[in-house]
Amino acid sequence: MRAVTWQGKEKVSVEEVPDPKILEPTDAIVRITSTAVCGSDLHLYSVLGAFIDPGDVLGHEPMGIVEETGPGVTHIRPGDRVVIPFNIACGGCWMCQRGLQTQCETMQVRDHDKGAALFGYTKLYGQVPGGQAQFLRVPQAHYGPVVVPDDGSPDERYLYLSDVVPTAWQAVEYADVPPGGSVAVFGLGPIGQMSARIARHRGAEQVIGIDLVPERLEMARRHGIDTIDLREAPDVAEAVRQLTSGRGTDSVIDAVGMEAHGSPVAKGVQLGAGYLPDALARPMIEKMGIDRLAALHASISTVRRGGTVSMSGVYGGAVDPMPLMEMFDKQLTVRMGQANVKRWMDDVLPLVSDSSDPLGVLDLETHRLPLEDAAHAYSMFQKKEDGCIKVVLDPMMPASAGADAAATEPAGAPAL
Repeated sequence: MRAVTWQGKEKVSVEEVPDPKILEPTDAIVRITSTAVCGSDLHLYSVLGAFIDPGDVLGHEPMGIVEETGPGVTHIRPGDRVVIPFNIACGGCWMCQRGLQTQCETMQVRDHDKGAALFGYTKLYGQVPGGQAQFLRVPQAHYGPVVVPDDGSPDERYLYLSDVVPTAWQAVEYADVPPGGSVAVFGLGPIGQMSARIARHRGAEQVIGIDLVPERLEMARRHGIDTIDLREAPDVAEAVRQLTSGRGTDSVIDAVGMEAHGSPVAKGVQLGAGYLPDALARPMIEKMGIDRLAALHASISTVRRGGTVSMSGVYGGAVDPMPLMEMFDKQLTVRMGQANVKRWMDDVLPLVSDSSDPLGVLDLETHRLPLEDAAHAYSMFQKKEDGCIKVVLDPMMPASAGADAAATEPAGAPAL
């Protein structure tokens, strides 16, 4: 089969790899019809190469059609249309029973003292082949895959159940926005866009999206989000206070993570580690790693006293300096973590299935490309070129269609 493989720093290629097979009774094989590129994939693309090997298959936002199931899988069957959550969990252990599927005790990667395995995401999280491929072996398929209606809707109506929608839902849940309250969202990539929409849907009176990319700001505005352009507001915390009676927002969601703009020293450390041999880079990142913290520090400055900071952007630093005096003095609550996808499925599946599209899931994809164009997709997404906000790769689209399909009109975008 064809699959997107990591080949080195900022280098991916589509290669022939062995077809996946059923290895355990609880496995399934899914033929992938759509698979998205996530901002977290860019961390592998440029920062975390020390923990990934050339040839590893990437991707953790897939959906498709069930081709085969092991004898221990009964809730899905061949022909079902399914979405695959990005985290792999058993559903029955102590952690799963408490809604902490990201900490599944069956799938914890104990060699690296990490939580549950993830699709397509380094040795730290199990080195499980990912979903940017024609086919995917799904471990723990007796629990993980979510059956969605085969109703003729485009995949994009359901695809984001794999990661974006539940991650954004958890971000808003953890933000604990009071009824009629306010929230600022740092970063208007896919998670930030959806977090802002979900916050409005759940009753936040004032939602402020913060970014510096014009296309991202415009997408947020057409969904009723107030915006702050960082290019015009060098002191973003002060700009937010001016909109919130001088206090700051009740809550802040950091949807940026470890590669924030405005962190030149940490960027240099990350780049330097990326050029070291893996044997040297791994302990450096694990013991001395530092993230680009501009967005997180700005979030802490922006939230009101007694407020809540919710972190959905991925961080990986071991020695990140934090402004604990400010956090303590402001009496902040901070919540964070990978999304427990199955925990939120009963909340979000009815919303994305709703024909009125209350979360605007049909207005998130900006590019649908053939799987074969993955290298271009990664580069474009990283550089934010051509208005790229969300890329979906299509394993069934002929490579020759790439030039014509590079930019697509979002299926649910209103006329401007």
